[in-house]
Amino acid sequence: MKKALAIDVGGTKIYNTIVNEKGEIVADVEKRSTPKTFAEIKEVFEEIIAKYEQDVDVIAFATCGAVNNENTRILGSTGNIAKDYPSMDFKSLSHKPVFVENDANAAAWAEHIIGASKGMPYSIMLTLGTGVGGGIILDNRLYKGKSGAAGEMHFKMRTDKHRKCTCGSWDCFEAYASGTGLKHTAEEMLGNPDVTTYDVIEGLQKGDSKMTEIFNKWQDDILNGLIGLVNIFDPDVIVLSGSMAKFADVKYLENAVNSEIVTTPTKVVLAEAGNYSGMIGAALLALGVGLNNCGRV
Repeated sequence: MKKALAIDVGGTKIYNTIVNEKGEIVADVEKRSTPKTFAEIKEVFEEIIAKYEQDVDVIAFATCGAVNNENTRILGSTGNIAKDYPSMDFKSLSHKPVFVENDANAAAWAEHIIGASKGMPYSIMLTLGTGVGGGIILDNRLYKGKSGAAGEMHFKMRTDKHRKCTCGSWDCFEAYASGTGLKHTAEEMLGNPDVTTYDVIEGLQKGDSKMTEIFNKWQDDILNGLIGLVNIFDPDVIVLSGSMAKFADVKYLENAVNSEIVTTPTKVVLAEAGNYSGMIGAALLALGVGLNNCGRV
C-alpha cells in the first residue's frame, strides 16, 4: 500500500506524519513550532523529509495560503508566517514527488473521502478557528477556481467598515465567524477589550445570560454566512470543523438555514476526519485517492 509523508504547515505549528491510501495515520504525529524565518522553515522541511522520505512514495504538504492549480507553490502572502514563505520551492525539497495543497481544501477532501461528507457529491467545509478556512466540493471535485485560490471566506457581512479583517479588507465573514470574531463581538457587547473567547464559552456553559447573548450573536453571524453559501452552491452538506466548531449548535444552524434558503434543504454537521484532517486530505490527494473519476476543478 502506498504512503505519503504528510506535513501540515500553519502560522504557529508544523505537524508531520505518514498516511496510507486508506487515510490511516501509520506513524507518530510530530509537532514543532513554526520558525519565524524562511530559512528556518525550509530547514525544518528538509529535516523532516530527510528522516522519512525513504519510507514513502510522495511528500504531501497541507499549508496555510492559497495554492496554485498545479499544486506546486503558494500564490501569495499568508500574513501569519514568514513573509517570503510563499517563495518556497517545494519540488526541490525531495527527489520524491512533492504535492502541495491549501490546508482547508485538504481537510475538505479528507471529509469527502473518509469523513462527514463521504458519499455526498456536493459539500462545503468551514474550519472555524482563529480565522475561517473553506473548502468546496462540487460534483465530487475539489473546486479550486481559475487560479487555485477559490474557497477563501472573505465575502462581505456588512458595508459600513465596522470591523477590519486579517486580509486587509473590512467586514469579511472571517472577521465575524472566527474565534477572533467571537472575541471582537464580546468586546463590543461588553465594552471590555480584555474579554476572551474562553470567557464567553465558560460563561455560556455556566448559563450566564450575557455570555449566552454574545455567543448567540456570533452563531447567527455564522448562520448568515451559511445561508449565502447554501444559496450559491446548493450543497448536500456543510461540514463544520476547527477548534470553535464543537461549540456550535449544528441542529439549530441546520434548521435555521433550511428555513431561509431558496434552494433545497441541506445538512449541517460536525467534521469526523479528526484533528489531522489536513494532513490526511493532502496525503489522499497526493496519492490520487478519489481522483480516478473526479478531480480538481
